[in-house]
Amino acid sequence: MPKLLRLFIVGCIVIPAANFLMIHCSSSSKPYPVVTLPKDANPEDPNWKGIDLTPKPPVRPIPADEEARKFLLPPGYRIEPVLTDPHIEQPAAIAFDGNGRMFVLELRSYMLTADSDHELDPVSGISRWEDKDNDGVYETGTMFVDKLVFPRFVLPFGANSILTMESNADDVYQYTDTNNDGVADKKELFTTSFGRSGNVEHQQAFLYWAMDNWMYSTVNAFRVKWTPNGILRESTGANRAQWGIAQDDDGKVWFQGGASGLPSYFQFPIHYGNFVVEDQFADGFDIPWGAPVLLADMQGGMDEVRQPDGSLNHVTGAAGNDIFRGHRLPANMVGQYFYGEPVARIVRQVNPVVTEGLTKLHNYYQDWKSEFVRSTDPLFRPVDMATAPDGTLYVVDMYHGIIQEGQWTQRGSYLRTKIDQYQLDKVTGLGRIWRIRYEGIDRDPAQPHMLDETPAQLVAHFEHLNGWWRDMAQQLLVLRQDKSVVPALKEMATTGKNLLSRFHALWTLEGLGALDVALIRELLKDPNPRLRIQALRASETRYKAGEKSLAAEYKTMLKDPNPDVVIQAMLTSNLLKIQDAIGAIRVAKNSNHARGVQLVAEQILNPPIINGFGGPVTRKYNEEQKTLIAHGLTIYNELCSTCHGANGTGTPVGDRLMAPSLASSDRVQGHPDYVIKVLLRGLTGPIEGKSYAGGVMVSMDKNSDEWIASIASFIRTHFTNDASPVPIPEVARVRKETESQSKPYTHEALTASVPQSLEMQPNWKITSSHGVPARIGGTAAAAGAFSFEGWTTGIGQEPGMWFQVEFPSVERLIQMQFISPPNRKGFGPKAPPPIETYPRSYAVQISNDGKSWSQTVAEGKGAGTSTSIAFKPVDTKFVRILLTGSKNDAPWSMQQLSL
Repeated sequence: MPKLLRLFIVGCIVIPAANFLMIHCSSSSKPYPVVTLPKDANPEDPNWKGIDLTPKPPVRPIPADEEARKFLLPPGYRIEPVLTDPHIEQPAAIAFDGNGRMFVLELRSYMLTADSDHELDPVSGISRWEDKDNDGVYETGTMFVDKLVFPRFVLPFGANSILTMESNADDVYQYTDTNNDGVADKKELFTTSFGRSGNVEHQQAFLYWAMDNWMYSTVNAFRVKWTPNGILRESTGANRAQWGIAQDDDGKVWFQGGASGLPSYFQFPIHYGNFVVEDQFADGFDIPWGAPVLLADMQGGMDEVRQPDGSLNHVTGAAGNDIFRGHRLPANMVGQYFYGEPVARIVRQVNPVVTEGLTKLHNYYQDWKSEFVRSTDPLFRPVDMATAPDGTLYVVDMYHGIIQEGQWTQRGSYLRTKIDQYQLDKVTGLGRIWRIRYEGIDRDPAQPHMLDETPAQLVAHFEHLNGWWRDMAQQLLVLRQDKSVVPALKEMATTGKNLLSRFHALWTLEGLGALDVALIRELLKDPNPRLRIQALRASETRYKAGEKSLAAEYKTMLKDPNPDVVIQAMLTSNLLKIQDAIGAIRVAKNSNHARGVQLVAEQILNPPIINGFGGPVTRKYNEEQKTLIAHGLTIYNELCSTCHGANGTGTPVGDRLMAPSLASSDRVQGHPDYVIKVLLRGLTGPIEGKSYAGGVMVSMDKNSDEWIASIASFIRTHFTNDASPVPIPEVARVRKETESQSKPYTHEALTASVPQSLEMQPNWKITSSHGVPARIGGTAAAAGAFSFEGWTTGIGQEPGMWFQVEFPSVERLIQMQFISPPNRKGFGPKAPPPIETYPRSYAVQISNDGKSWSQTVAEGKGAGTSTSIAFKPVDTKFVRILLTGSKNDAPWSMQQLSL
């Protein structure tokens, strides 16, 4: 460095780096914030040792064109904005619909202050953007859905429609624009029992439609599937992911971790459960190589700072991911995994290397101590990646001062000190979306119009080089359920020259319910092992539907010469629990010594303990309820499945169903009187305007109360339904009350006769003797009992504790229902048993003035996760549930309370 330059920059920090020189200067004479070491901080602690507390100029945002010059990319790569602030605010994820319109998840309430004030205000939304002049910039936009509470994801779902849900909620909704003005005007419940409450970083996110036609989300240990007759649900392994889901060309879903700073689960499809692979990351994979940013604003403190450039020295956060499957970047990019590390201000390119059936991840640029994208702008916060319709890679940049949630920025923490020092809390309400390009390769200007195309035109897109086009065409074909393309799909699946088009043809047949066993058997003999694997996976649908003869093929595939095929055959055989699956897998283990085969076989034969999190509250049933549900399963398989289908979605007869779908049914999950009355007295005629081939549900009143309670309990707790079992005395009550019903109900008459749940109103006064929000980060107290957030006493149960509701006027009540989720203190073999929080002993009382509680309408004892308290109709202005009996160390909690 020349001496003259040295003299010029006295008093500044000089950071040399490849191809540039970074100079950071400050002057304590300016009125910059003065920060000091917190009182309880030890300056010798590694987290604080060496911290620079001198006054610093605030970090200020710069325009997008200026930020673009701050990026450092490999030779030949370029980055350009496609949509920026002020048009969007705090983007967190993107997705494209069949016409290439980009939906942007805007988390406008995220970290507006260092204390995360107003985080759950209903100010966020999902915007929709178009590039109408086809210049590569999205210039035309609308707020498709507004006033949302921290939405968790956006999934385009057919024409002019998306799926999303809000934080601290349990329901996924479908929003549709019915008049083509770019704003959703129709809201419909899609599925429920999907969410959780608590810190916004710990809730489910990224609903993703995969090649197997199932939808996956982070955190949740289950998957859901749309069918014409209802939503299916299946348990999966724990994905341990937080923000990001993608799939590769073979349809394997890859989950992105959050706090780990690493990809989470990716070895095998998650619905086969979890398998532990110890060395799945190459040495040094957890070391980021960001550009010098000087701020040292790392949550872990100075111990996590690379000196002297102030960058991150160990991954600590990750967000957004994509397997690049486009066609307008260099060929060696295809199949590479990309994700953001927003604390390190990098986008990482990952090279997955598969050896003997197991995948190991390598940082593509580790040998150069670099990353695919770096930035010297400390506000660069990459939070999502996506292969775009134009064949390039898009990067979502929240461009935000604080990226960590408020629970990690509390006063007195190291990170809060750095936030105050650089005034990072002042940078909010911005955001950019970038396109990664390569010199000499233009973006694809062909704009998709799939929402307006015929099924035959959609099938043609399976030949497209861009995986996004193939995925979207498949989704639209499945949603349309137009079977006119079945012959073309069968021909493509068997004789197509493009392997990837054959994959999509096969899975589209599966999604259309048109996958026949003869085709499966033909594809299981295909010369290409990747197609044999797809045939194995797709065949699982037919096996579950009753094609048990496929078990012979599975055992044959366990002898396949390709280790990846053998692994898939083991996974399928174990999942479906075919006869003697364990013995066949043991034989495969002894004959095939590929490392992946050995690992999968061993862990199937001797399952490891997997710690994880996911899924909604799991109801715990008492022995009586378990007996009823088990008996109901037998009854259903023997009698009901003929009309209602093996999976509860109805048996197809021509273009109609024999009987209504029971899957994810509001009617089934509503007041239990609905199901009991149908079973006892029958049901005839259309249901909500839809007729069925069976015509009538005959009366089952000749069966015992126990029989009716069993089948009612089974269908209310299965087929994606999450309602309470039905007690036998409830059947006896309804039987007596409906003795005069001599013919089947019509749907209208039945609905009018069933008690309806009262929707909580703002003018209800909801109080309790004790209580705090049940979930970390909750905001409600007693009122939380009516929501998914919940309420709890916070301390052990004592006689005299109460929960009360005052109505503005007299209401007629007949029942009270709620869930009391168990408190878990950890997972795994060493974790203590969960603490049951149901009320041990209670009385339900009513009052006209809230002072005199002389009338008790019900008494009882809790016995599990679900509590349902029925009583004779009463008119009251006040109602409360009072704990009775003896003292108990377990707290009392309630959520999803219904009156």
